[in-house]
Amino acid sequence: MISIRKAKPGDEIEIFALINELALYEKEPDEVTNTATELRKHLFEEHLCDALVAIENQKIIGFALFYISYSTWKGKCLYLEDFYVRQEYRKLGVGSMLFEETIKIAKSIKAKRLDWLVLDWNDIAINFYRKHGTTLDNSWINGRISFD
Repeated sequence: MISIRKAKPGDEIEIFALINELALYEKEPDEVTNTATELRKHLFEEHLCDALVAIENQKIIGFALFYISYSTWKGKCLYLEDFYVRQEYRKLGVGSMLFEETIKIAKSIKAKRLDWLVLDWNDIAINFYRKHGTTLDNSWINGRISFD
C-alpha cells in the first residue's frame, strides 16, 4: 500500500537519489551540485524547505519538495520546487497523491496560490497538471543567475 507522509531526518538520502533521477530524466545530470548532507540541513535544521514522500514497503518512491514564497501582489504562496515519482510507480496515482497533499498544505497555511515550473518539452508532466485543472502560463520568461 502506498502512503504519503512528511519527510523526516534520514529520508534525505533517498530523496537525494530521486533528485538525481529527476536530473537525469530532465537531461541535466551534471547540474546537481547539492548534496544529501546539505539537503538534510536545509530540510531539518534550517527549515528552508519541506518535503513530502510517497512510501511503499518502507521505500521512498516519490517526493514533493516545496517552500513558502511571497508575491507582492498576493502575499504568502507555496512554491513546488520539485516533484518526482520513480518511473515504475507512475500511472498508479502516486503523483496525484503527492500533488493533492501539497495542495492541502498550501491551503492549510492559507497560501494564496501554489506555483511551479514545468519544462516545455515534458508533455507527461504538462498533461498531468492539466488533468488536475491547473493553469499553465507561458507568457513569463524565467530569469536566473547561478552562483556555483
